[in-house]
Amino acid sequence: MKKLSLISLSLLVFIGGCSFFDKKEKQVPVNASQLTATAKVIGANNESYGNVYFQEESNGVMLTLALSGLPSGTHGIHIHEVGKCEPPKFESAGAHFNPTNKEHGKLNPKGYHLGDLPNLEIGEDGNVDLTFLAEGLTLQKDQANSLLDSDGSSIVIHESADDYKTDPAGNSGARIACGVIQ
Repeated sequence: MKKLSLISLSLLVFIGGCSFFDKKEKQVPVNASQLTATAKVIGANNESYGNVYFQEESNGVMLTLALSGLPSGTHGIHIHEVGKCEPPKFESAGAHFNPTNKEHGKLNPKGYHLGDLPNLEIGEDGNVDLTFLAEGLTLQKDQANSLLDSDGSSIVIHESADDYKTDPAGNSGARIACGVIQ
């Protein structure tokens, strides 16, 4: 039995050593589900509202919102073009993420921004536990539609509902919360 263990161990070391000396660089395919990001969402007074998690999928990016303490009601939510969230107005986040140069809103006949997302319905408890797919986006850094481009991106929650058609921001009002996507 000792002899068999010693032979097995020697064989494992030999095989492992052979691959160690192999000078060819191996190409490892990127598994889309391995690409992830997070945004810590803050309010105008730097209060924490929680996190938004991003995961690459084959046809877009899955967003999971785990937020609390937000004002109740219907609120517009968008991806913005700059990864910067300076309170209290969050204007540092720039305009909506729009690499395809479309107009705003899913109901706009001229198309929509890739950063346009569905409205949030926040109950009296102020909590949001929601998952949805944002089609057309990616977390792959070398793509035009990447949320992780050279100046980054952010997620912004607005004070009012998005009407899904009025350019440039769906009449969704002031920015009340923001998170840098990292």
